[in-house]
Amino acid sequence: MAQTIRQTIADEIVEFKLPRYESIPNVGLYLEQTVNYIADYLEPLRETEITSSMVSNYVKKKLVSNPVHKQYNREQIATLIFIAVTKSVLSLDSVRVLLNIRQNNYSAEIAYNSFCEELENSIKHVFGLLQKSGSVKNADDAERARKNEEQNILRSTTVAVAHKVYLDQWIGKYATSQEE
Repeated sequence: MAQTIRQTIADEIVEFKLPRYESIPNVGLYLEQTVNYIADYLEPLRETEITSSMVSNYVKKKLVSNPVHKQYNREQIATLIFIAVTKSVLSLDSVRVLLNIRQNNYSAEIAYNSFCEELENSIKHVFGLLQKSGSVKNADDAERARKNEEQNILRSTTVAVAHKVYLDQWIGKYATSQEE
């Protein structure tokens, strides 16, 4: 059962890829077009969502610059994708710190493309898509695979928590050092 679930979710996300910076439209998309564009790419991530009111809220909170003539450009769309993905594990204040680090150290294109590569590689690793899958030959192999998958789920849970704690503490220390 666990192996079947693992294979099913791996099959669903194996093709996940975010648009690279240069592929994001720079013609200016209206709010609904922007939301639909981003939502289409984020759909495989399931719980990662973006709505018009979220985008308006991010603009109001100055996480994203104001649209020009009610249209969002490439850099704003890339920023919105970053926010939509990272807000599932970070507070908006922490996301703001990361956006400030990006702005102070990298071009929007380099930072966004690096984010895409890291996310895609992490997903492949976590979903076991970087390893060759072995076939189950007998009942003992099936039991071992089930226990390994249960162990992987537990490890994924604890690693997610550990990474969240690390990120929260690192961002807190960074934010404090910037205030001094």
